[in-house]
Parts: sequence; structure tokens; C-alpha cells
Amino acid sequence: MASAAEQLAANINFSAFGEELKKRIWFTLGALVIYRLGTYIPLPGINPAAFEANFVGHKQGVLELFNMFSGGAVQRMAIFALNIMPYISASIIIQLMTSIVPSLETLKKEGEAGRKVINQYTRYLTVVLAAFQAYGIAVGLEGQNGVVGDPGIFFRLSTCITLMGGTMFLMWLGEQITSRGIGNGSSLIIFAGIVAAFPAAIANTLELGRQGALSTGLILLVVVMAVAVIAFIVFMERAQRRLLITYPKRQVGNRVFEGQTSFLPLKLNTSGVIPPIFASSLLLLPTTVANFAQQSGGTGFFATMAAVLGHGRPAYMIAYVALIVFFAFFYTAVVFNPVETADNLKKHGGFLPGIRPGERTAQYIDSVLTRITVLGAGYLAIICLLPELLISYAALPFYFGGTSLLIIVSVTMDTVAQIHGHLQAHQYEGLIKKSRLRGGKKR
Repeated sequence: MASAAEQLAANINFSAFGEELKKRIWFTLGALVIYRLGTYIPLPGINPAAFEANFVGHKQGVLELFNMFSGGAVQRMAIFALNIMPYISASIIIQLMTSIVPSLETLKKEGEAGRKVINQYTRYLTVVLAAFQAYGIAVGLEGQNGVVGDPGIFFRLSTCITLMGGTMFLMWLGEQITSRGIGNGSSLIIFAGIVAAFPAAIANTLELGRQGALSTGLILLVVVMAVAVIAFIVFMERAQRRLLITYPKRQVGNRVFEGQTSFLPLKLNTSGVIPPIFASSLLLLPTTVANFAQQSGGTGFFATMAAVLGHGRPAYMIAYVALIVFFAFFYTAVVFNPVETADNLKKHGGFLPGIRPGERTAQYIDSVLTRITVLGAGYLAIICLLPELLISYAALPFYFGGTSLLIIVSVTMDTVAQIHGHLQAHQYEGLIKKSRLRGGKKR
């Protein structure tokens, strides 16, 4: 069965785009342009050149990861330096709490009204996280020589307000893209930040080849590997284990409805890109703290940790794979509840052939999900480990990492699927109008 991307590529016809779809695409592009312009507006009261010079010294830590997601806004210390990451973090925290706090779990089961309340809690938590991060950035900027012209309470207050405002604006912009544009707004904002840095990364790689630092064969190998990795990601992201569900015959009044069958799709990678992001953040944290401590003249535990967990070190690779596997299982357990799924099947009269409804069904679904998560975690580990080896031993740009490729491919697939859905809806509307016109002429 062809995917949405394959069907769209085979039947691409821009004249078939309805007016609504064109408006959605243009709105999405306009919103992303506004976001990119904001990444070039520096914070008031700082010297951007001095900060960028200091940033190079901390380039191997968490700051580089956040700089990649923000499209270079951290390196320029722009008003969108926090990007939409506080909102993503708040969403994950609320999602985790939903499975722990009974009141939030009850809200989740209340449908649309409950989701609106949970979304409101997420926004409040976003403000809190953005405030803490903005204040930390303000204090950190004051500690760097020549960056802040007039340090003090006024600078900290203006920095907090500016960075918090930038995050809240991006949160609102992402929601507008989701409702009035194409694709998931938050994902597209991160996607745009990563893609914006690709031309510079490619140019840097070609320049290294011209200077002889990288061989032509190695560059060609990287290109082939990138194509192969992207194809592998597409295949694995589409992979599913479908469990057969049977609905028995039922009688409603005098009518008897025949039994039906459907499928319960279980994705091979239920956790998405969360495990690599969490694993990278935790492993890069000691390096970041050690860099700042070294600048202040201090050394200690974090410096030792940074040396042991440096890029390319065996301890780093082992810890990276272990954290990816852990977060893959942990996040899958949070977002998918086999007991709840089994109860919903039982309520609607569905069952898995040969398995008793209720607890046995939940156990079977859990065992299947555990087995496919092993494959999903292994897939994530391979995708993220191969680029790390190239980054470490071939000095390739950081943007060729597995996390960035995962985000780009996943967001592209989701956006293409939504465009394909809008095209199909437009075609159906056209067929309905034609059938009505033909029916009217016959009469």
C-alpha cells in the first residue's frame, strides 16, 4: 500500500489545490518567515558580537543542542533564544503527570472540555519554566565579560520579559499554524530552525573538503549514508504491528448487523524523537557546566564527567544508547496504556481472536508493545549512534546528528500526510458537487 507521500508525488497537481489549502500553505510559510526574522533580533542591552565570541567556547554543551533547535537564535542571543522548548517541556511534564495525578487523568477522560483545561495548565507551566530559564540566562549574561552594557535589576527584568514574551509568542504562533495552517505548529517551528542551519553546515563540509581536511570519498560516503538513513527512518516510522480486532454480530431492534473486523495499529516507534532529545540533553549537561566552571576558574566533578563523557568516548556511546533505550520504554509506557485500550475494546464489544477480553487482552497488548519497543529502541540507537561516530571521528557538523534527521523526516512525513488529506477532501467535495449537478440535470 502506497504511503501518503508516494500518492502525493504520483498525483501532484498544483492546480488541484483548493483555495483553502493554498491559504493554509501561505499562512504556514508566512508564520515561519516571521519566526525566522525574530531569530535575528538581539536582546536589548547586550553586545551580540561579544556574546557570540563567548558562545564559541561553550559550543560543545547543551547550548549547541538548543542552538540547533532554535535555528541559531541562542548563538545570536535573539528574542527567540528560548524558542518553543519551554512549551515542549511543559507539555511532556503535564503528559507525565496525567498518568500519575488522578485529577488530571479524570480531565483527560472528559473529552474536549478536559483537554482545554489541560492545555491551559500547560500554558501556565510554560510561563513558569520560561521565567526560570530567562532569569538564568540574564544572570549568565551578566557573568560574561563585555556582553552586558549595564548589568543590574533593570537588565534582568527586561531580559526575562523579552525572552518570556518570545516564547509565549512562538507558542501562540505554533497554535495558529496548527489550526489555520498545515502540520503541527510546534514541530514545524523546530523543523524550520534545524533546516535553516543546513545550508551553512553543507557549505562548511564542502569547504573542509576543498581545504583537504575531509576527503572526497568521505563526503560522498556521508551523502550516501544520509540518503540511506533517511530511507531507513521513513520505513521504520511507517512500520506498525496491527492486531486483529473482531466485533461480533449484534441486533438493534429488528435489524441484525454482521460482525466486523478492524485493526489496532501499534507503531514500532511509539516514543517518537523524545528519547534522543532527552538522552542528548542529559549527556551534554556535564560538558556545559564544566565549561562555565572552567571559565570561572574552578574545576571538579563536572569537569571529570565532561572528560569521560566527551564525544566519541566509549563511555559516552554506551551511556547514550542506554539512555535512549530507557526513555523509549519509559515514554511508551506513559503515552500508551494497554489496560485502558483493553477496557475500551470491551466496552464496544470488540475482542482479539483467541484472547479473553479484559485483563488477558491488556496483558497480550502489553507483551506485543514491549517486543516492538525493543525494535524501536534499537532503531533509535542505531540512527543516533552512526552520525555520532561521524561527528566524532570525521569532524562533521553537529547538524548531521541523528536527532535532527529524525525530527526533519518525521515532521515532513506528518506535513505531507496532512496535505494529502486536504487534497483528498477537496477531490471528494468536487465529486459530490458533480454528482449533485448530474442528478439535478437528470430530473
